[in-house]
Amino acid sequence: MKEKLDAFAELLHIMDKLRDECPWDKVQTLETLRTLSIEEVYELSDAIINNDLEGVKEEVGDLMLHLVFYAKIGSEKGAFDITDVLKTISEKLIFRHPHVFGDTKVSGTKEVLQNWEELKLKEKDGKKTVLSGVPKSLPALIKAYRIQDKVSGVGFDWDYKEQIWEKVTEEINEFKVEVEKNDKEKMEKEFGDIFFALINAARLYGINPEDALEKTNQKFIKRFNYLESKTVKQGKSLHNMNLAEMNIYWEEAKTKE
Repeated sequence: MKEKLDAFAELLHIMDKLRDECPWDKVQTLETLRTLSIEEVYELSDAIINNDLEGVKEEVGDLMLHLVFYAKIGSEKGAFDITDVLKTISEKLIFRHPHVFGDTKVSGTKEVLQNWEELKLKEKDGKKTVLSGVPKSLPALIKAYRIQDKVSGVGFDWDYKEQIWEKVTEEINEFKVEVEKNDKEKMEKEFGDIFFALINAARLYGINPEDALEKTNQKFIKRFNYLESKTVKQGKSLHNMNLAEMNIYWEEAKTKE
């Protein structure tokens, strides 16, 4: 434990020195760090998806620096410091885990999550509704997942996960109706409903839709890059090939996975 505390203390010391002596670090604000922090989170996400543990270690360090930086700026404003940050999260974790730090009994993960959402509503931080804690700036796919996860935590969910497929089919059929009418505005709304239902299906089956989609993105990129490189080697151009010709290389790429 002492080694961990010493390492954290060294980071705090480095942060103080950078803030005092580095021209770039001196002028940073909460606002200028925000976009950089978002970038760091995405870099961490990439490392996790690629199962790059060395990369995860490095990106966690970069993110840790940002968190210490925010605390440093908070202390300069007289609003909070790193001690306040750590005490606040510790108190929150203890309060939201009465099954660990108290006498509450739970039967499994689902009950833990339900208790978590109920306890959040009791906290006196201004967040008094179930969905008030969902950041407005979240990407739509992740936001949909978090919305569904939170309402599930207070019991607003299907009795059986298999019921979701009826809902998915219903939304697809409603979309097809608007396609026949060629009503672009309603088509968009119904397509959004399809997405929302599919994201809900992913949640019910224990799949993170963001991760699933990104893995498909990477798979597609890899296959298309193979297709493109093969056509170049053959002296061909994609612009002059039909889909059937391209598909030969596409299927070849699939066999190499």
